[in-house]
Amino acid sequence: MKIAKMSDIGKTRKMNQDACASGSFPDGTVWAVVCDGMGGAASGDVASTTAVKILSDRINASYREGMSANSVRSLLFSAIEAANDVVFEMAESNIEFNGMGTTVVASVISGGKVYIAHAGDSRAYRITKDSISQLTKDHSMVQAMVDRGQITQEEAKDHPKKNIITRAVGVEPNILIDFCEEEISQGDLLLICTDGLTNTVDDEIILALSKEYDCFELSEKLVEAANNNGGYDNITVVLIAY
Repeated sequence: MKIAKMSDIGKTRKMNQDACASGSFPDGTVWAVVCDGMGGAASGDVASTTAVKILSDRINASYREGMSANSVRSLLFSAIEAANDVVFEMAESNIEFNGMGTTVVASVISGGKVYIAHAGDSRAYRITKDSISQLTKDHSMVQAMVDRGQITQEEAKDHPKKNIITRAVGVEPNILIDFCEEEISQGDLLLICTDGLTNTVDDEIILALSKEYDCFELSEKLVEAANNNGGYDNITVVLIAY
């Protein structure tokens, strides 16, 4: 497997509050984490970088070859819960960090399966040679409105409240985490990204670009496309070619 990642400040923000990390193990297993911080001043940056470090350390320390799906799920959940504990405590104990938090998508790919744990509106996609499918479901106010039938998915794209998320690391003492397990085949791509990409670049464009470039060039082209469409937010992409 090949891993490419890129994080960019975009064209309008004063700092990059996204963070990401990735790695691999001797048995060929690969992992990746993406976080999109929120909060005033530098606190969003603190939340995302803190969460990424804790998740990275936990995954590297706890992963064992031959882990079952349930064991991988437990590993990802415990890592996110540990990050939630630390970020929440920092926010509670320091007024400068009050209200900070971060989205999270944490993934492990092993043995033809991709395991994903997430909270917030950062996303994971599986890209094949002719399709793109969103593997995660946004934890956001507009997604809840879509689920209730109040607005359509198309209307959600430009809704004024589309950036309000309903789950995040560090905002509550406990965090509700979603998990999914999907098949992945040779030639597929796993894309993990923040909403700085998905709010400005349509899925169809992502798929079209994936047909033209390898994962390393694609990471650059996706960031470039987001910036060309306004670059209104930080943009982070991690691509894993299976």
